[in-house]
This record gives sequence, C-alpha cells and structure tokens, in this order.
Amino acid sequence: MRHVVSCDQFTRANLEQLFALTDAMQNNSSKFSTALAGKIVATIFYEPSTRTRLSFEAAVARLGGQIISTENAKEMSSAIKGESLLDTIRVVAGYCDAIVLRHPDNQAAVKAAGVAAVPIINAGSGSGEHPTQALLDVYTIYTYKQRLDGLTIAVLGDLRFGRTVHSLVKLLTLYEDVTIYGLSRDLLALPDEYVSFLHNRGVRYIACNSFADIPAEVDVLYHTRTQTERFQDSELQIEEFIVDQSVMDQFSAQTILMHPLPRRHEIAPEVDQDSRAVFFQQSHLGMYVRMALLYKLLSGQLF
Repeated sequence: MRHVVSCDQFTRANLEQLFALTDAMQNNSSKFSTALAGKIVATIFYEPSTRTRLSFEAAVARLGGQIISTENAKEMSSAIKGESLLDTIRVVAGYCDAIVLRHPDNQAAVKAAGVAAVPIINAGSGSGEHPTQALLDVYTIYTYKQRLDGLTIAVLGDLRFGRTVHSLVKLLTLYEDVTIYGLSRDLLALPDEYVSFLHNRGVRYIACNSFADIPAEVDVLYHTRTQTERFQDSELQIEEFIVDQSVMDQFSAQTILMHPLPRRHEIAPEVDQDSRAVFFQQSHLGMYVRMALLYKLLSGQLF
C-alpha cells in the first residue's frame, strides 16, 4: 500500500498490525524518537483542521521528522492564484517524503495519488471519507472494549455528510457479528451506498428515530456534528439530537460516548464529567495511530 486514501484498502490483519505498533508507541514512544529522522512530511489543508493537522504534525515531530505546512491552502497557497490541486501536489512532492492532504473534493486524495511521486494520506476529502479518523476511532473502541467482534454501535447526527461515519462503518465491516444503529434526521440519514455496503458485508444496520430505539446496552455511542458547511441551502436549520446527562443515564455503565470533534451543542458540557465520555482521550489516541501509520508508510512496511 503506497497511499492511504480510503478505508476500502484495509484488511483486518492490516489493522491488527497497525494497532500492535500503536500500542508499542504508546508504551515506549522514546524508542521511536528517531524513526523518521531525515524525513519531511507536508501537511496541505484546504479546509480547517485542529486535531487532524496538529496530531499529524505532532506525530512527525515525535518520530524525529520535520514538517512543512500550509494550514489554509485555499487562501494561503498558490490555489488563490488559480493553481490546480494536481499541480500543487506535483510541486510539493519534490520537497517532501509524504503529503497529508485535506480537501473539499470527495475525490481529491484519489486524484492526488494518481500524480504524486510520494505517498498521499487522505486527511479528509469533502463529505466522502476520513480514513485516519476511522483508524483512530476503531483503535479507541478496541482500547476501551478490548474486542471488535460482536460490537453494537450507534452512529448519531449527520450521517449524510459526516465523512468520519462513512469511513468508520466501512472499517467495522471487517469484524464479525457487528450491529450498527443509525440515529439522524431524515435529511441527514446514512446514504444508501453505505447502507448497501454494510448489508452486502453482513453488518446489520438499523435506522432509528429516537434514543429509545437504541438498546440500553449498546457498546458505543458515536456522535457527530451537523456539517452545515456542506448544505446547499445556507439557511437550512435542522434540529439535532442532543446528548446530555439525562440521555447518558438511559445507557449502560459500560457504554462509551465518542465524537470525532469539534462539537458544537450536540453533546452538552455536563457530559464531560461522565467517565463514559471518552472523546478527548479519543483525540489523543489519534496521534499514536498516526505515528504508527506514518512509520509504516515511510519505512516501506505499510502492508
């Protein structure tokens, strides 16, 4: 695997290898402090980012590599002068050993991989996929549940435009006896292509209308913010499903609450004190997953 553009690329064995390395890096990060010495990674973000960009940059630094970066490439690169994405990729590839790319075009990472002389890592492509977020999400679930087979997980909120959900449900099909519940407003329901993808791979998908439709013993609640920036009608207002303490009280003591962040008001701040809310820990684990991914990719060991 030369590029990381979609969760379709991964097998269960791939994830087991990656997570074993992630464990090792968490437990003894100093052992890997020079693993990327002499390597340069470019982060090119045409859309805003906090966690993804900074965790990738922190991952490179902790592995002894160096970063070149533009955090607002839409306005602070030659894109504003009319340069195409593919021309930018061709140029930047001459300065670095890998490119981490975020772009509003769903196919941007695939297109970039077609011309890049160095590996491309998809850091979010429009409303399509966000594979490294899904990797850290599955790793977080494994960390807290110590299993990935037999899971029940409820995905909540914007399932239509939420690329993190699209990538997560793809990875979950690698495991046995998984059931996914989807709670969203009709306009933001999981697209048919992903529902079909799940069914074709033997994963049960159950659309829900309220929190009451989700079993109290569900393993994971995975909430997402509404992607208002992707609405064609900027005036459109959609009532969101809010997780507050009264909602959390409906679920088991073993249920964990995740969110790719940023959140707005879909998770009430009062929930932060609930030990089942693990979204901040989830964001921290992402750095170690990205360290493992970068290490394998740049050492030529990525599956």
